[in-house]
Amino acid sequence: MDFLSPAYLLDWAALLLRWLHVIVGIAWIGASFYFVWLDNHLRKPSSPELLARGVDGELWAVHGGGFYNPQKYMVAPPNLPQQLHWFYWESYWTWISGFALFVLLYLFNANTYLIDARVHDWTAPAAVAAALGFLVSGWLVYDQICRRFGHKADGSIGNDARVLGLIAIFIAAATWAACQLFAGRAAFLIIGAMMATMMSANVLVWIIPGQKRVIAEMRAGQAVNPVFGQRGKQRSVHNTYFTLPVLIAMLSNHYGMLYSHAHNWLVLIALMVVGVLVRVFFVKRHKGEQAWGLVAGALAVLAALIVWMAPAKPAASPLAAAAPSMAEVQAVITQRCVMCHNADLAQKGIQLHSPELIRQNAQAIYQQAVVQQLMPMNNATQISADERALLGRWFEAGAQP
Repeated sequence: MDFLSPAYLLDWAALLLRWLHVIVGIAWIGASFYFVWLDNHLRKPSSPELLARGVDGELWAVHGGGFYNPQKYMVAPPNLPQQLHWFYWESYWTWISGFALFVLLYLFNANTYLIDARVHDWTAPAAVAAALGFLVSGWLVYDQICRRFGHKADGSIGNDARVLGLIAIFIAAATWAACQLFAGRAAFLIIGAMMATMMSANVLVWIIPGQKRVIAEMRAGQAVNPVFGQRGKQRSVHNTYFTLPVLIAMLSNHYGMLYSHAHNWLVLIALMVVGVLVRVFFVKRHKGEQAWGLVAGALAVLAALIVWMAPAKPAASPLAAAAPSMAEVQAVITQRCVMCHNADLAQKGIQLHSPELIRQNAQAIYQQAVVQQLMPMNNATQISADERALLGRWFEAGAQP
């Protein structure tokens, strides 16, 4: 048993990192969604006792057989508890685990995952530097937009609509640039990682330090500067709107029909717009507002995207209905797949160098090369649409020998 095989251990590392990333990501997003929901469902208390204690909003809820009564103080209770629960490690570990996965899968395999010579032919070190540059510059540009256009002269937060508009333009431009530099799959992931970096940096640089500054002023008996709470709230709202676009950017890179499209940057922008519209809808619903127009808008964008991306109907051909022979199938796979799936190099444990192995892995070939179009990776071997169709007809006809 070769349990020390580097490829075997890397597969386990990737699995465990992905699992950790999903776990802590659920915890972070769940907490974020819950507090946005909670803020929008709090009601001004009528009890004189609560009002006297400084409670600005409360909510009664039932869950899991118990009753809960969260209360919100606009500043703080008269006697601030020594023990406070902080929601930030979920954010940090989501970013740390995601970045580790990005390094392991993409940066260490830049020639395979980052670079598509048909898009931009450059060296692996340059591609790695550019990918990291997107993460860093994304945060710097976003933060400067917030500072320069979102803060009043006294440091307080002004109208955030202009800030959100500029952020949207910047993210759209970054999406276009990434899709001109990197393989489509990597470009989608990099944009998602760039936005996730903005979100986690908001927690690290603004939200948590602001809260700690307020608490320190309270404990010292000083007047509390409200600007820290305002800035933290601004960045928290931004994180709420970023969440669904980040998720679709991460998920969509598993679907070749999306990132392989000739205008993949427009595809990703459209999907992120849908995510924003859906999130805004839920935020407004929490406030009791009817916002079904946002749902209609999201569905309209999706419908337009589906129609626009639909593949052209193949021209009728007397050979189209004929099931390809194994010799035809093997010729395609030998030219396009065997260099990575052979007796000496079996990526993901798949070997395709004989007719028997091709039939044994017929389902995987169909799923990866025909349905999802994930393989060959970045289409490095230049498999054509006709060749994918040939493999599809062979499988659908029963994958005959």
